[in-house]
Amino acid sequence: MPEKALTRIADALERLRPPPATTPDLSMAEAFVWQTDPDALEPVSKVNRVDLALLHGIDRARDTLMANTRQFARGLPANNALLWGARGMGKSSLVKSVHGAIAREETGLKLVEIQREDLPSVGRLLALLRGVDARVILYCDDLSFSHDDQHYKSLKAVLDGGVTGRPDNVVFYATSNRRHLMPREMIENERGSGINPAEAVEEKVSLSDRFGLWLGFHSCDQDAYLAMIRGYCDAHGVKISDAELRAEAIEWQATRGSRSGRVAWQFFTDLAGRRGVVLDG
Repeated sequence: MPEKALTRIADALERLRPPPATTPDLSMAEAFVWQTDPDALEPVSKVNRVDLALLHGIDRARDTLMANTRQFARGLPANNALLWGARGMGKSSLVKSVHGAIAREETGLKLVEIQREDLPSVGRLLALLRGVDARVILYCDDLSFSHDDQHYKSLKAVLDGGVTGRPDNVVFYATSNRRHLMPREMIENERGSGINPAEAVEEKVSLSDRFGLWLGFHSCDQDAYLAMIRGYCDAHGVKISDAELRAEAIEWQATRGSRSGRVAWQFFTDLAGRRGVVLDG
């Protein structure tokens, strides 16, 4: 092959090769979203969060996660945390709100969100975060796995760290509707059909055991549901009597067939709109 042709091929391959990753500058924002193809940490100009005081019915989980996060922000030992349980009860809201509260106390605490489908790239992300001068909460929302899903193997790089270990400046918080990150019926099916039932699901189920903190979230009662809405009304200046709020909120939950923090916020959004109140952020 002519030398010029070889040179052109070499030049083309050089252009296709991604440039070496550089240590990201995390000073431009307090939160980032991990993007792949190409790898990048996209800054978030304004985090979608609510004030901690507006999260009702989850006091124990709030206090535990606050203490763990404060320890981590101060360079003390801290655990990875799995927030699991009922839908719409404030799991993801709590992670973002706790980060915001502690970041106001301790400078240099960052939040980096990674999507579940991007978990295979987490090794590259950890390599970047290892070199930053910041404490980083790596956060994955709605984490779960199906029976043929191999993404859980990538997650072990965060929880166990392999040979290199998880960076000292990174802690992992995840939310899930499932305590063991996979459906109960799938666990039972694999246990019943496996040659060795005890080993059929052990690898996936034991993944949740690698979280030092398990924080459970359960459906709220009616008093907590109404307290959430009253808190939103007071915080945003929506005037409504207790009797009127109770009647309308209970009717709203009946039409939805459920009662949760998310349903409370959806009712409040409708109420604020009908009262002509603009919600900030």
